[in-house]
Amino acid sequence: MEHSRAAETARVLIEALPYIQRFSGKTVVIKYGGNAMDSEELQNSFARDVVMMKAVGMRPVVVHGGGPQIGDLLARLGKESKFIQGMRVTDNETMDVVQMVLGGLVNKQIVNLIHRNGGRAIGLTGKDGELIRARKMVLTASDIESPELKAPEIIDLGHVGEVKAIDAGVLDMMLDSDFIPVIAPIGVDEEGQSYNINADLVAGKVAEVLRAEKLILLTNVSGLKDKEGNILTGLSAERVKALIADGTIFGGMLPKIDCALSAVQNGVASSHIIDGRVAHAVLLEILTDRGIGTLITRK
Repeated sequence: MEHSRAAETARVLIEALPYIQRFSGKTVVIKYGGNAMDSEELQNSFARDVVMMKAVGMRPVVVHGGGPQIGDLLARLGKESKFIQGMRVTDNETMDVVQMVLGGLVNKQIVNLIHRNGGRAIGLTGKDGELIRARKMVLTASDIESPELKAPEIIDLGHVGEVKAIDAGVLDMMLDSDFIPVIAPIGVDEEGQSYNINADLVAGKVAEVLRAEKLILLTNVSGLKDKEGNILTGLSAERVKALIADGTIFGGMLPKIDCALSAVQNGVASSHIIDGRVAHAVLLEILTDRGIGTLITRK
């Protein structure tokens, strides 16, 4: 039994070797959140994956969300969460809570998790070193499907932003050292106003400015599926656009697909949409022949 386990370990390592060689020195941006944060087992498997990547010479960057945790604290404070088009309406008081939860609680939990699993991490928000320069997101009635609103009425989401620019130099400093950057998706504008930004969007833009090898989006589904329920992978940008046009890709998956497409069209070698509910999902996708999710490339 011991011999067979050792032989299996050797087989796994040999299968991983060409991928380790290929991706050594390459940047991989991972968006971490949702279901992957739910259990202690999944939290530790994610942290070990990231530590392993760093140990074999890759340059991992973690961008995290924290929507459920924000909602929980707002509820405890007696403040109702309101969403438009999936985006949290963020007034001044809510923005304070967002910064406390994302920049404080969740960010430092992930940093601590990586430390407990043998790595070295530095947590930061987009305000640190002016890493993420933001601008206010503006929606008009024409952007949403609502019979009550008539364009061009402006819909004020408060402190909800989008990425204007990212300072890659701040991250390069860490990536060239032993540290793993862990980024909370909070940006700041020229006037010093803070903005809550969708973590998928931040991860995609970070991957673009770093010319990353891979953008990995952890989700709560096993990947993109065709109309028969089979997982689709090895998709070109043109094929993804066709799947959107014929209705195969729709609803809540569209924003993630837009983010993945933008990345590969702006210098990232490949985007991956994988199931964060699977233990060691990141390593399975990067270091095995089969992978476990949906791979999207430019061509």
